[in-house]
Amino acid sequence: MNADQLLKVQRHKFITILGRVSVEVFESILDHLLAWDLLSWEEYEHVKSPGVLSRSSRNLLDIVTFKGTRACELFILALEDVIHSSQLTDLILGSYKPPEETPESLSSLPSQTLQNHRPNIVRKLHGHVAAVLEILHRYGHFSKYECDEVQLPIYTPSQQARKLLDLTKAKGEDTAQMLLDYIESEPGPIKPIHGNACLKYQEKLSSTLAAQSRFLTNYAGTENMCLEDIYVDCILEVSNIAAAENGCLSFLIGLEDIFGSDGILNKDADTVLITGEAGSGKSTSLQQIQQLWATKRAFQDFTFVFAFSCRRFNFIDKPISLQMLLFEHCCWPDDHQDEVFQYILDHPEEIIFLFDGFDEFKLQFTDEERHCSPSKPTTALNLIFNLLQGNLMKNTKKVMTSRPNAVTAKLRKYLQKEITLKGFSPERIEKFLKKCHSNSSSAERILCFVEANSALHGLCHVPFFCWIVSKCHEQLMQNGSDFARTMTDVYLLILEHFLLHLTYNCQGTNEILQSHIATVLHLGKLALDGLNSCCYIFSAVQLQEAEVSEEDISLGFLVSSHSFSHARNAVNNRNYEFLHITVQCFFAALYVTLNDNVAQSTLRSLFKHRQENPSVCMMSAACCKGWPLYCCQSHEEDKRRSETLLQKAEMSNVQITASFVSGLLSGRHRDQMGKSSLFQKRSKKYRLVKKYLAKCIQKHFVSISPAIGGEKKSLHALPEFVWWIKCIYEMQDNDLAKEAVSKLEVDHLKLTYCGIGPVECTALAYALKHLKSPVGLQLDYNSVGDLGIEQLLPCLDICHSIYLRGNDISDQGVSKLVDRALDSRNLQKIALFHNNLTDACAQNFAKLLKHRDNFLALRLGNNHLTAVGAEVLAEGLKQSNSIQYLGLWGNKIGGAGACALAVALENNTSLLWLSLVGNNVDSRGAKALALMLKKNTVLEELW
Repeated sequence: MNADQLLKVQRHKFITILGRVSVEVFESILDHLLAWDLLSWEEYEHVKSPGVLSRSSRNLLDIVTFKGTRACELFILALEDVIHSSQLTDLILGSYKPPEETPESLSSLPSQTLQNHRPNIVRKLHGHVAAVLEILHRYGHFSKYECDEVQLPIYTPSQQARKLLDLTKAKGEDTAQMLLDYIESEPGPIKPIHGNACLKYQEKLSSTLAAQSRFLTNYAGTENMCLEDIYVDCILEVSNIAAAENGCLSFLIGLEDIFGSDGILNKDADTVLITGEAGSGKSTSLQQIQQLWATKRAFQDFTFVFAFSCRRFNFIDKPISLQMLLFEHCCWPDDHQDEVFQYILDHPEEIIFLFDGFDEFKLQFTDEERHCSPSKPTTALNLIFNLLQGNLMKNTKKVMTSRPNAVTAKLRKYLQKEITLKGFSPERIEKFLKKCHSNSSSAERILCFVEANSALHGLCHVPFFCWIVSKCHEQLMQNGSDFARTMTDVYLLILEHFLLHLTYNCQGTNEILQSHIATVLHLGKLALDGLNSCCYIFSAVQLQEAEVSEEDISLGFLVSSHSFSHARNAVNNRNYEFLHITVQCFFAALYVTLNDNVAQSTLRSLFKHRQENPSVCMMSAACCKGWPLYCCQSHEEDKRRSETLLQKAEMSNVQITASFVSGLLSGRHRDQMGKSSLFQKRSKKYRLVKKYLAKCIQKHFVSISPAIGGEKKSLHALPEFVWWIKCIYEMQDNDLAKEAVSKLEVDHLKLTYCGIGPVECTALAYALKHLKSPVGLQLDYNSVGDLGIEQLLPCLDICHSIYLRGNDISDQGVSKLVDRALDSRNLQKIALFHNNLTDACAQNFAKLLKHRDNFLALRLGNNHLTAVGAEVLAEGLKQSNSIQYLGLWGNKIGGAGACALAVALENNTSLLWLSLVGNNVDSRGAKALALMLKKNTVLEELW
């Protein structure tokens, strides 16, 4: 379609995108439109008048679409140039190709020249308006009052530049010529009045961050991969709680939109939290923010960006001040340090702090010790905690990443907004694989292989897993489509991939492992000791204690870490870290599994529930009980040590390790490596873990309260339930899955807000398909998505209802769901509120209504259905004699859609409840419904 058609068809989406950007971004778009003579001055003044951005966006779209196709083309070009949003890219991609050339306006008038080059001039004046105003005031072009008006503190530096240009236009050609002469006389940005020290430091800082964020170290640990070459946006969703306060339950944003006005929990706070499970792309997202700022592609309203890794703060063992933190541990100014630091203190709104991996702090967040002095030293953790609270550098922007379990209620008080990182969608998996493989035929072959294996496709939802699959695709495809079904399979794949670099004569995994068993055990001991002490960066001394050699390091599982060393007097002190926290957990699991000296009590305690209290992490062992998980070395001291090992470890790391242990003890891997004497005891360990997992699940079921009179018995599962189910799936034992769920006697299984994505859906389906009686499965407000729908299909036959509110499901996912539902007689209710469904899904649901004579309830509230979709649904309703509940609230079916539904329901004998709230139903639609009610005597409730 052409540009004007695109703007008309997708008008509401363009308004949504424009309504969510900052005022600064919106005004940058207007700069482009003015420069291209797309807006007259009067139109510009009208559109930029104070008010709600969504209203201004509507006015702007009205003006642009009225001016024809060429104006619409330029408008879209301006959007792409200013708004770096994946949502905008997805909207335009595939349906429209904008022009490659921008118009050139030639004029001899100075005022017109300023207008034609307005975007560049705004950038050039950014932050330096005061210097220009001083010149203009000195020569009588601006009064003192006008200078003060331009520099009002309510304006950002860019808005001050625009105000200056707007007043200059009103002053006439002489003033415009003087401003133009002054700008053209400067070879670079206009020098600010405060001097050049900050500019020099900004250049050095951006150069430093650009270099640091340019490359990602890949699995081999010896190669570099350019971030720009492989980066793909993950799904970012504003938390449901935050979005609910703004009138909707959730919505997706782009990485460049994290400081937008939507989804704010606490307007007085400054910290944006990005949460996600291990491997979801948190660190890479922060690295992309650094790269965007350093290369001047985004976040240009900020003068300085300071980036830190939280795990490295654990190595700062002496008190530090804010100035020491910024200059010694990020980037040192070459000169005028005091002047630069004073500028930072005076302009906090121009600063971004990035903190990666908050969950890797050894101590829990606390607000008990207040620290407000930027010059007085304190502990590194206390300094960071007070920055997050705003006691230091109030009004700076802070972006912090963390796994969800580390976010406490006390910390949430200081969050401005919470964003959830939800991994890759199917489209992003495809894009990532194609970026990783420049050969299009090779990329297509890998993609087809991944999509053909449903479980593997689900695993690729996690970016780090997708990365492994991409790198190890040759071994994967040689082993066949059934090889990689579990997380353990994928990590054994990467283990084989690394070991193959040093192995030339061995063919099988068994032989490769046996030839490098010493290396695996050395790295496993290091990994396990690290988990026990919440240590993720290892010194040369720690490597020596674990007997890790240079040859072991050369495999690539350990990568060099530029940490804050506590041994600064060591000239050649080198520190290492595992290339990912999940890899550290995997090696810890290998150590536990491969070592014959692991006691039965150790394995049993690994899967016990522990009430985590992060505040005692790293305290004395006397505070801790249980959780023995170490290899007893037949010495009394080692035995005593094993009794407290992993008691202090971070709970989510322990659970990941337990999942890997389950997978390594699975029948496939146990039999594969069973010939070696190292694995003689694995069958016994397997039986022990299998027995304990079944008991854990069944004990959880027994604790379910009996149903109250007249109500159905339901279970709201605890977080451990999902973990145990994942461990069962890793073991790939159908008998265990049957035994585990054999005593589940409930009508409704509730798993809302449990962080369930496609990987968890695979495990749930594997276990729940063995239930004896149909169950209602409620997965509201998770991360199921279209990939998760695909993973859930095997258990739909045992579900009498499925609830999937707020799961980012599209028409593609619905197509798969309905195809399976057509043959699943037990499934009678589907709820898909708050997803991304359009009219395209209506055909699938109409087919379901026509062909399923026992289907009872369909709820599609708060999606994107219009009259077109309602008319298609109506055709299905005409042929349904079973549907009792139909919920369509919060869509856009309008009067035409209501009329179509009314006609379909005139002779319907089953529908009891209908909701059309919030659909812009007009008088014509209401009259049609009234006429329907004259004939239909079955319907009991109409909303």
